[in-house]
Amino acid sequence: MEEPTRLVEEATINNMDGQQNEEERDPESNSLHQPLLKRNRTLSSSPFALVGAKVSHIESLDYEINENDLFKHDWRRRSRVQVLQYVFLKWTLAFLVGLLTGVTATLINLAIENMAGYKLRAVVNYIEDRRYLMGFAYFAGANFVLTLIAALLCVCFAPTAAGPGIPEIKAYLNGVDTPNMYGATTLFVKIIGSIAAVSASLDLGKEGPLVHIGACFASLLGQGGPDNYRLRWRWLRYFNNDRDRRDLITCGSSSGVCAAFRSPVGGVLFALEEVATWWRSALLWRTFFSTAVVVVILRAFIEYCKSGNCGLFGRGGLIMFDVSGVSVSYHVVDIIPVVVIGIIGGLLGSLYNHVLHKILRLYNLINEKGKLHKVLLALSVSLFTSICMYGLPFLAKCKPCDPSLPGSCPGTGGTGNFKQFNCPDGYYNDLATLLLTTNDDAVRNIFSINTPGEFQVMSLIIYFVLYCILGLITFGIAVPSGLFLPIILMGSAYGRLLAIAMGSYTKIDPGLYAVLGAASLMAGSMRMTVSLCVIFLELTNNLLLLPITMLVLLIAKSVGDCFNLSIYEIILELKGLPFLDANPEPWMRNITAGELADVKPPVVTLCGVEKVGRIVEALKNTTYNGFPVVDEGVVPPVGLPVGATELHGLVLRTHLLLVLKKKWFLHERRRTEEWEVREKFTWIDLAERGGKIEDVLVTKDEMEMYVDLHPLTNTTPYTVVESLSVAKAMVLFRQVGLRHMLIVPKYQAAGVSPVVGILTRQDLRAHNILSVFPHLEKSKSGKKGN
Repeated sequence: MEEPTRLVEEATINNMDGQQNEEERDPESNSLHQPLLKRNRTLSSSPFALVGAKVSHIESLDYEINENDLFKHDWRRRSRVQVLQYVFLKWTLAFLVGLLTGVTATLINLAIENMAGYKLRAVVNYIEDRRYLMGFAYFAGANFVLTLIAALLCVCFAPTAAGPGIPEIKAYLNGVDTPNMYGATTLFVKIIGSIAAVSASLDLGKEGPLVHIGACFASLLGQGGPDNYRLRWRWLRYFNNDRDRRDLITCGSSSGVCAAFRSPVGGVLFALEEVATWWRSALLWRTFFSTAVVVVILRAFIEYCKSGNCGLFGRGGLIMFDVSGVSVSYHVVDIIPVVVIGIIGGLLGSLYNHVLHKILRLYNLINEKGKLHKVLLALSVSLFTSICMYGLPFLAKCKPCDPSLPGSCPGTGGTGNFKQFNCPDGYYNDLATLLLTTNDDAVRNIFSINTPGEFQVMSLIIYFVLYCILGLITFGIAVPSGLFLPIILMGSAYGRLLAIAMGSYTKIDPGLYAVLGAASLMAGSMRMTVSLCVIFLELTNNLLLLPITMLVLLIAKSVGDCFNLSIYEIILELKGLPFLDANPEPWMRNITAGELADVKPPVVTLCGVEKVGRIVEALKNTTYNGFPVVDEGVVPPVGLPVGATELHGLVLRTHLLLVLKKKWFLHERRRTEEWEVREKFTWIDLAERGGKIEDVLVTKDEMEMYVDLHPLTNTTPYTVVESLSVAKAMVLFRQVGLRHMLIVPKYQAAGVSPVVGILTRQDLRAHNILSVFPHLEKSKSGKKGN
């Protein structure tokens, strides 16, 4: 989690609420004037969430196309050449995202393998010389320094770089704007911090950070670089909007997964299944293209490094468990152990999520005390990890080498399955083989085929318990960290234990049991199925594993869903990010959008030609992001020629601020001509975001002037009738990617306002609705479906 250690707890929210008001209010639904009588019920919502090191104000993203007059004019004027430029640039940016992610992933793997490999070689040399204390001092000292570097970078320079970043990417693609998540500083700290943290032998992986790194590259490319040094190329103006940035970040996240596992199809499916809320066929092609570029880059570097030009990177560095040449056979009786693996994976995964939830709340109390405590917590975990990983192998018995097995035994400290570690010649220490090695080599060792007696039962039990403890206490400290690898190692350990327990009952190789155990625990914790299945198939390079892998994943996910949410959903909930789930609660069908509008403060509307003073007042006294624009006395095209009230559309706060900054005022109340608007504004101007009303100076005379809002108004906002159920409203809101949903009356009549209210993301969250309508809690008919 990004600085996943700090959670948004009720006490934090209550304190912030006390500073605002007695009751929480939706940031986009405050009334312009406070009523004399306070409402008994108000739809409460919290616009705050934990991002990085502090609780931040959260806003939604404008994925909806703002079809105002300027946008329509710009779109009509685009020539065929400009359209081709736009399409070409989309594919070019997708290529650059894959290229940069692939190169960065290779450099990260290269650095980790060499830093961790040479560190472990020095430790092995000390042990061979019987200098045990010196070996421990070197091992613990190196880990301590590397952890200190990663923690200081995250705490002091980029708190948002801590953790995997996947929950925040998931929230962003759902429509939540998480501040400072994709900046250049965050990217730099994420790269250096993940190298240092993984090299420090902490129980974490680089897979989650790689997803965040890919998303950072995508965001920076789309906006032309960091905020202070942005390229203002004319071509990049097409991407100065939330929709195209969302597509690029989707490509970046899939490229990150591909770079972590060398799994192009798995990376695309991960983005589709786990992080992306909105999808279309054109995006599928571009994400696949990005992952294909990543694979080409990784393959080129691996071929180059095989000649020994990359230090210790030659045989290690990227997880690859190739069993394409291994005969995999199983029968009907093997279904029973496969089902058992799935059930155990679901139970352990849900238990892991539950315990991790409690530990993260504890870490929040520690981290609230300041930066020093965050660094000390990370260093304490590093010291404990070093003690366990160095000391526990002394408890394992030495095993004689099997002369029939390929490879040198014992090894020399490099890659390989057999570490001598305080054993005589011809013997090896199986626990040291798993602990005193890089994470990627540990995966290869425990997944190794045709080694049924390589690991002792006691060694596997110690390894499993240790990694359960380390996985729980490591995830949450202030360093870049990923969940994939710790869960893979835990699952593979109990998979091998189950293989030993089954004995001669089954013919499945213990190495394949380890693969199935890792897959089941990942499905039980992360609740992924399709993408995880493809990732493991691309890792193993053997389609014969497909049926049993599918069965294990489906069982593990089903069992885990019976107890709690996935680990990423738990983190989203703890951080307070307003994520909208795909499945509405069953009781949401018992309440309508009009009922939600009734318990919200009255909506603030603006006229088509509005007074400057009224606009300034609305911006200062509310935190709305959008205002309905209503025209009165309009002659309808059909029917009686009497004045009617028209809902012209919705105007955004940023556009109103732009009008005030550019002083586009009229002396009389009138509609402007098209040339007057284009003379003052461009479509690029309307794409810029930011600004505050406090930064705008308006004189007393200007307050009496007018603004024609018609050219800047989105004339095609999404509207729903007030009788629509909240369940259908939530599904529409999420699938279309809205920030505002206007509610219109069911009955049209003279004197009836054309807009009843506005629904925002916070209004559709289940706990906010239940705080106003507690009786709906009793109508719950079980948990929502999956």
